[in-house]
Amino acid sequence: MTAPDAGRGIWDGEETRTFTGLPRDSFRILHVSTGNVCRSPITERLTRHALADRLGDPLWGGLVVESAGTWGHEGAPMEANAEAVLADFGADASGFTGRELLDEHVIMADLVLTATRDHRQQVISMGHSAGLRTFTLKEFTRLVKAIDPATLPPLEDGLVVRARALVRAAAALRGWLLAPTAEADEVFDPYGAPLTFFRSIGDEINEALDPVVTALTGVPARM
Repeated sequence: MTAPDAGRGIWDGEETRTFTGLPRDSFRILHVSTGNVCRSPITERLTRHALADRLGDPLWGGLVVESAGTWGHEGAPMEANAEAVLADFGADASGFTGRELLDEHVIMADLVLTATRDHRQQVISMGHSAGLRTFTLKEFTRLVKAIDPATLPPLEDGLVVRARALVRAAAALRGWLLAPTAEADEVFDPYGAPLTFFRSIGDEINEALDPVVTALTGVPARM
């Protein structure tokens, strides 16, 4: 079985957890929304942009970032307004095609970040022991902010080791740090909305990603 992941690496098989052209020791971040044409593409490409900005390395020390949709528009381009939002941040929107979320995407992911709690539940319901590594984006941000960076493995141990420890620490905190409201952990769908609303969603996503990328890399955003 191979994942339909053209341009993003080819799955060699579940037992090896490797992708052709990618480091054998990698950490895969999967962003999930509904159609995979608005929120998750924005989040995927902003994550890649932030990692490249802080690390410079094309493969970001083994961190691999991708996305899919629970009702994904397979092969569809990103929404034009989503592309415009990415351009505002200087992020690359080129070469993107939508994907429907499949079992193998969840199996291979080390961290799944969803737009909403419904998406999170859909990922978990697919099985594959995904519960401890699946969060909404804003939920993960909230938990990461409560983690002392000094308790994470040093950068000398590698980004993959650090990233795995970060996910374990966030999962351990989940039952202790609750969201102030149900909506606090959600990123609302801008599909069909004007560019101004897309931009507000882009700002939300970028703000949520900043502490996550800082925790993963140990490098703060450039001022």
